[in-house]
Amino acid sequence: MKTSVAADSAPLRILVADDHPLVLRGLREAISEQGDLQIAGEALDADSLLKVLGNGGGDLLVLDLSLPGARGLDLLRRVRSEHPALPVLVLSIHPEEPYALRCVKAGAAGYVEKSSSPDTVIEAIRTVAAGRRYLSPKVAERLVDVSAVREERRPPHETLSEREFQVMCRIAGGRTISEIAEELELSVKTVSTYRARLLAKMGLRTNSEITRYVFAHELLPL
Repeated sequence: MKTSVAADSAPLRILVADDHPLVLRGLREAISEQGDLQIAGEALDADSLLKVLGNGGGDLLVLDLSLPGARGLDLLRRVRSEHPALPVLVLSIHPEEPYALRCVKAGAAGYVEKSSSPDTVIEAIRTVAAGRRYLSPKVAERLVDVSAVREERRPPHETLSEREFQVMCRIAGGRTISEIAEELELSVKTVSTYRARLLAKMGLRTNSEITRYVFAHELLPL
């Protein structure tokens, strides 16, 4: 249903970043049906997104973290660092658990799955635009639990830094230390250090154990 907007009320300007044309088209159609929302800019990759953001003109960003030229949460952190007043709603193909919590910790104001209905996405946009966090009740409860629980009772992977988490997931994906170093633009020595740290924190010894843990907990990289 199209929402009317008062003559003296400017529509909320939405920036959309996704590399799938069909997703962009769907978002464009859903947003255009709302009288108080409008598309202010679109981006298909990380570079074009940063250019769009540099030109300003947006009140809220709907962001797919899997953009070409992006490194998942690194892109989210950069956007939040350079544009701290801009709310970011992450739209992802990945299920909320365990990704939503990591996105919120990195600065996202909300998380919605691409499999969600257009009405749900619009609801998420309105919620975030109103200054509230958008998560499913289950994940919101989990966020409260995580903040309240003592450190030693947290799952081992939640004690990792973001870099350690990235290295862990890439090892589980079959990448070598050299390949990880190139992908993350780090030295081989630095990646080896992250590997040693995550093994110690996780109580693991080998890459095979890392792989089993990652797949058992469905911790695929963003």
